[in-house]
Amino acid sequence: MSFVKKNYQGILLSFFIALIATFLGQRFSIIGGPVFGILLGLIIALFPRKQMFEPGIAFTSKKILQYAIVLLGFSMNLFQIFAVGSQSLLIIITTIATALIVSYFISKWLKVPTDVSILVGVGSSICGGSAIAATAPVIKAKGEDIATSISVIFLFNVLAAFLFPIFGNILGMNDIGFGMWAGTAINDTSSVVAAGQTWAASHASDVALNYATIVKLTRTLAIIPITLILAFYRSKKSSAVSVRMSETFPWFILFFLLAAIFSTIFQLNENIVDFLTTLSKFCITMALTAVGLNTNLVQLVKSGGKPILLGFSCWVSIMLVSLAMQQVLGIW
Repeated sequence: MSFVKKNYQGILLSFFIALIATFLGQRFSIIGGPVFGILLGLIIALFPRKQMFEPGIAFTSKKILQYAIVLLGFSMNLFQIFAVGSQSLLIIITTIATALIVSYFISKWLKVPTDVSILVGVGSSICGGSAIAATAPVIKAKGEDIATSISVIFLFNVLAAFLFPIFGNILGMNDIGFGMWAGTAINDTSSVVAAGQTWAASHASDVALNYATIVKLTRTLAIIPITLILAFYRSKKSSAVSVRMSETFPWFILFFLLAAIFSTIFQLNENIVDFLTTLSKFCITMALTAVGLNTNLVQLVKSGGKPILLGFSCWVSIMLVSLAMQQVLGIW
């Protein structure tokens, strides 16, 4: 009861803002609910609010974020992902490695904060906002760093959704080639689907859309090893102050994997999967709304230039490497 009394105001505030954000995300699917959530949170944070909201907002931004990632696991069929994703596995591994390496060196050159560099790197290489959501609690990122990274990823999501079909036509790509490219080089699922749908509409075929979606889900699985490696690295780095691995281990990622295994083995009813996926997306929107509520927008704007250049570098490098690997493997 004390938990409810302490947290319900902030949780309810995040919940109602997330409802509005979800509605707007449905109307403008290229942008999506999570981005609207963090933007609304940022705007509302400009106005003074009572201290009673703070504990619930903090809980939402951290714990509900983790619950959302676990629910995401129920939408995954590992057999289906591996069947199509195995064809693109080498491209996925190469693009992820490229993004992380580019992020590391460019951030050193630009003197971008380490946590922002990590979040932009994993967001660009794996699955956009979901990867940032999963990684942020592992590295204990500040709200400002999460908001900065989400904003950067959002910018290039929108650009990709519009530009990829145009570039694909200019390059003369086939359906499978475009699907592979979109699935490996666009960083957020909503933008992958948007680009795939645009391509499908103009080419009268859903092949590219299906390939792009499944390849994207395969990339999403990289959340697991990346977050575990980061957790292990952080525990080693903190050994001087006696922080044990058990204290930094991202247990929610283990539950995410168990949910994916459960969904694969028991072949959940499609309506149940749709419900859990929708609930997961809403929880992510709610959590990112709370992140926005805890973020100083003025400070975010001041620090935005270098992270954008970092995100651009990751984005371009992934696009080029994905195309190059397809040429090498004879996919396109």
